[in-house]
Amino acid sequence: MSKQLIIYTDGACKGNPGIGGWGAILMYGEHTKEIYGATDKTTNNRMELTAVIEALKSLTRPCSIDVYTDSQYVQKGISEWIHGWIKKNWKDVKNVDLWQELLEAQKPHQINWNWVRGHDGNTYNERADYLANLAIQEHVS
Repeated sequence: MSKQLIIYTDGACKGNPGIGGWGAILMYGEHTKEIYGATDKTTNNRMELTAVIEALKSLTRPCSIDVYTDSQYVQKGISEWIHGWIKKNWKDVKNVDLWQELLEAQKPHQINWNWVRGHDGNTYNERADYLANLAIQEHVS
């Protein structure tokens, strides 16, 4: 793994379910890339997962990554809960499609999953939140 990246992600939803947006900031050295998108009839948790998935899918080679999310659902889900979900063949798990997509998207990478408190002044978390909400605004315009 040659590249050391930092990724901040966030999801947002107007209504739950409702119109949702996701945002991600990818940082490598002095380089920064921002990505975001939106969709109709979704939930906040789906947007939180989508933000991470889209960030990982945007990478062109295996990387060592520190992912920061303000979603304990994502952070604990991928680091702790997923092993039990797989053993139980995904029984009673919501968003199975996205969890399985995240498992695939993370395969080539070495990832440290980190939780940060949302809306607590972290510059990059605030920016990811801004991007998620910008996606919603642009989607409804």
